[in-house]
Amino acid sequence: MLSTGAFLQAMIPLYIMALIGFVTRRIKIIHSYANQVITQIMLYITLPALILYSLNTNLSKEMLTDFAWLITMSIFILSISVFIGILLRRKAALPMKQKIVYESLIIFGNQGFIGFAISYILMEEQGVIYLTLFNICYLILIWTYGIYLFTKSEQSVNWKALFFNPGILSTLIGLLMLFLPFSWPIPLLDTFESIGKMTIPLSMILIGSLLADLQWHELRQYSKNIYIWIAAGCKLFILPLFLFVFLFFQVPYPLVIIAVLTSAMPSASTTSVYAQKFGGDASFASFGILLSTLLCIITIPLLYTLLQWLHSFFYL
Repeated sequence: MLSTGAFLQAMIPLYIMALIGFVTRRIKIIHSYANQVITQIMLYITLPALILYSLNTNLSKEMLTDFAWLITMSIFILSISVFIGILLRRKAALPMKQKIVYESLIIFGNQGFIGFAISYILMEEQGVIYLTLFNICYLILIWTYGIYLFTKSEQSVNWKALFFNPGILSTLIGLLMLFLPFSWPIPLLDTFESIGKMTIPLSMILIGSLLADLQWHELRQYSKNIYIWIAAGCKLFILPLFLFVFLFFQVPYPLVIIAVLTSAMPSASTTSVYAQKFGGDASFASFGILLSTLLCIITIPLLYTLLQWLHSFFYL
């Protein structure tokens, strides 16, 4: 596991990649329509390839134990997130279109883009395996409750989209290959590796490009909204702290690291998409996402430092 100093040093290239995306978007080398293209390439090509490559490993008793712990932690933190999201939404003095966005900003994180980048710099393919398994319950929740939150109608859940979206499909195929007595052919596996590793730079360039679309006068307006700050504080720092309880159960330290940092990802861009599609306040959503994305530059290293400090107390 990386030391705090090594982790911060490893984060620097990610910030530089995001800066490249920011600058190239500002000077219009990357145009606004390119953001959608990059997103589609990642969702449908590079990310599934990374998942398939990372899950190409030998199944063992230790992996099954790790899988059980990751699912347990995922269900635990998602349940708490939904409970707190509902509680804060009910108490918020916001218009209804902003209330549903507020709850979504608290519950759903950008685990598919930044999450994979950070997991990879920490543990390379092993980190991606852990994150993929940890994300299974999250993907189901965001494609069901995430849509229900905006539509308030179970009939609106697109079950086909749930089970045939690229993240779920590649995860299921990868898990199936774990239990089969053969592996992918070497040329195909090499292709998965080459394409999959494009996910990390593409994700950070995309984040920078999205930040470049920020309108500063609107940011000043929304920065005065206390609820955006509450949502960011809960998503980036308060909720991940609940996972620290698993330190008392002597859960393998790498699993705790992945679970905590994944849960500390900034609010998901999916929230803005859902708001736009289903009649929520898309502008409120966009700036909530951008604020949490900016603040995670501080909170992710802070959480990692805290975990490293606690490591000596729980793992002798």
